[in-house]
Amino acid sequence: MRSLFIFGIGYSGQEIARAAKQQGYAVAGTCRDAGKCEMLKGHGIDAYRFDQVPSSVLAAATHVLNSIPPQEGVGDLVLAQYGKLLPEDAWLGYLSTTGVYGDWSGAWVDEQSELRAGNARLERRVAAEGQWQKLGGHVFRLAGIYGPGRNAVEDVRAGEARRLDKPGQVFSRIHVVDIAQTVLASMVQPHPGAAYNVCDDEPAPASDVVAYACELAGVPILPLIPFAQAQMSPMAREFYSANRRVNNLKIKEELGVVLRYPTYREGLRAVNL
Repeated sequence: MRSLFIFGIGYSGQEIARAAKQQGYAVAGTCRDAGKCEMLKGHGIDAYRFDQVPSSVLAAATHVLNSIPPQEGVGDLVLAQYGKLLPEDAWLGYLSTTGVYGDWSGAWVDEQSELRAGNARLERRVAAEGQWQKLGGHVFRLAGIYGPGRNAVEDVRAGEARRLDKPGQVFSRIHVVDIAQTVLASMVQPHPGAAYNVCDDEPAPASDVVAYACELAGVPILPLIPFAQAQMSPMAREFYSANRRVNNLKIKEELGVVLRYPTYREGLRAVNL
């Protein structure tokens, strides 16, 4: 029987788990707290705290996916604790981020582009990617993730959205359903060591996305705030420091992925139903 073990069943991991179960996989994985573990068990997913994974469960996995970011001073937590226990013949996957490309001043990047991480957090990502690829793992570089419960329409309704004006700035994004279908496509068409950009077809300014979300929410479009005047967290400012357009052709040509939500418009309309 095909079985998938996911280290770190978070927002994307839950959607991947759901899609895998629909395709007949047995699914197990790790979560942060006992309450979430119980919730996952209620959905037919064997869930464990990270430091309590039975070796027999991991050994039985035919597919292993890691979605846990590397940590300062430790690096990749999964490889540090469970690297020697990973099944030799299993499909391996690692969820990374398009942030590893760094700033390209709005130019297009693909999987062959130079990785210009630009800070220690993203350099750890690059290092982790290399470790998984040396093991034959598949690397998925995810753009900005959104979907049910995590999207611009809900931010608008909660009064948490704003439109920052930074001319020329664009971001790539991806609906969580399309993350799941891309990972599962790779699981049945392995290309050990491959890296994939997982993003939609239309890099766009965040201000355009928020404006469209306002229309869907039936509220006036929020005014633009000059970027230089915006109060932002260090992480948010770092996010805006990189500008690139991410090419997704490889997942279409190599894995046959047909995006369910090719732009933010289809994706936001779906979550607004």
